[in-house]
Amino acid sequence: MKQYDAIVIGSGQAGAPLAKKLALAGMKTLIVEKRFYGGTCINDGCTPTKTMVASARVAYLAGKCNDMGVTIKGYKVDMRQIKKHKDEILLKSRNGSLKAAESTKNLDVLFGEATFTGEKTITVRTKKDGLKEFKADKIFINTGGKPIIPHDIEGINEIDFLTSTTILDLEKVPEHLVILGGNYIGLEFGQMFARFGSKVTIIEKSSRILSREDEDISLELTRILQEENITIRTNAKVARFKQKDKGKITVTIKTGDAEEKIKCSHVLVAIGRAPQTDTLGLDKTGVKTDDKGYITVNTKLETNVKGIYALGDVKGGPAFTHISYNDYTIVYRNLIEKQNLSIRNRPLPYCMFTDPELGRVGITETEAKEKGLNYKVATLQMSHVARAIETGDTRGMMKAIVDAKTKKILGVAIVGTEGGEIMSVLQMAMEGGITYDRIRYCVFAHPTYSESLNNLFMTLED
Repeated sequence: MKQYDAIVIGSGQAGAPLAKKLALAGMKTLIVEKRFYGGTCINDGCTPTKTMVASARVAYLAGKCNDMGVTIKGYKVDMRQIKKHKDEILLKSRNGSLKAAESTKNLDVLFGEATFTGEKTITVRTKKDGLKEFKADKIFINTGGKPIIPHDIEGINEIDFLTSTTILDLEKVPEHLVILGGNYIGLEFGQMFARFGSKVTIIEKSSRILSREDEDISLELTRILQEENITIRTNAKVARFKQKDKGKITVTIKTGDAEEKIKCSHVLVAIGRAPQTDTLGLDKTGVKTDDKGYITVNTKLETNVKGIYALGDVKGGPAFTHISYNDYTIVYRNLIEKQNLSIRNRPLPYCMFTDPELGRVGITETEAKEKGLNYKVATLQMSHVARAIETGDTRGMMKAIVDAKTKKILGVAIVGTEGGEIMSVLQMAMEGGITYDRIRYCVFAHPTYSESLNNLFMTLED
């Protein structure tokens, strides 16, 4: 059995930088990865999907170019070339991350599946050398999540369904793509493939897509997607699937007591993600999980077993790369720099990369109402934003929730081109305690999207 100071299981956006920094701090460190280095973000998430979203936007703009006085004759979507372009960027990121790890002093990289055999011991099953056993005083779990597959739906195991991973490798545009789930993953892929030329139907069991967002934000994005001929069926559940031949799938949905059959060529399952903890052997360690399998941690990201930590999606909570990365900084700075940092009350910004984007941070109007806060709401349609008018894309809206007494910004939702960037401006204001009345009269460069934050807060009466 080989002894290390630290073992990191999983090379995601918490595990990879943490392993490197621990090694550079002098700790003999092992990082174990069962699949591809870099985790979901590089291999199945942010990097490949946002690359393909960019390709889809080019296709969309090509179709709109006549409105701007530019004529393009005979353009077409080439899925094989889109996949090739995506793979080139993905592999550059993956290989760069792996090379950086392998060249780090005190850091060993091992590919294989890790399983706990005791409180601080693991075995790793490798393809080359079989089982290997390791021990460390500090163990960090960053195994991430995986797509939830609703095996209880009749016929799902008899169809060739897609997940957010397998859909990335399609080499032909689906004729008709049915998507289960009306949240970030489903909506991004839905718009993407609609722009590539697919007929798209989104099935959502809730009364509206993005059910955690305020209703006006949800409805704004619904309208935008429907304008691109995407069919959205809400209050709908899948009753069964049936597949006769490849590319011929029948999806039966129920809305109330009524049933409807939808014929399609492809089905994408995007109803959520589950933690990858089922093969870790956590029962051998005493590490506790919740009823969904997520590892429970304290505000310092340590489990109930001293010296074992969980970071990123595997611990539950918002499943975003930037949250995983922040987990790493908290753990590293507490252990090595002897800080006393916590995940309590940290900002939780996020961005959905539909086009236009949704940038969000802080509380929603619904949450402010439920908490009984004394608040005001500022809204501004993007059709009133000069930069949006000039660039020919006035879809979306800006929304901010502010404290009526202190004038501090409590929450922001931006649906619009560069929505994530605009949101980030207001996040910095929230971090710095800058009140909305100061932003109202702040001098921004003209003409920028952020300049319209002046007008957003002009809608409020003091």
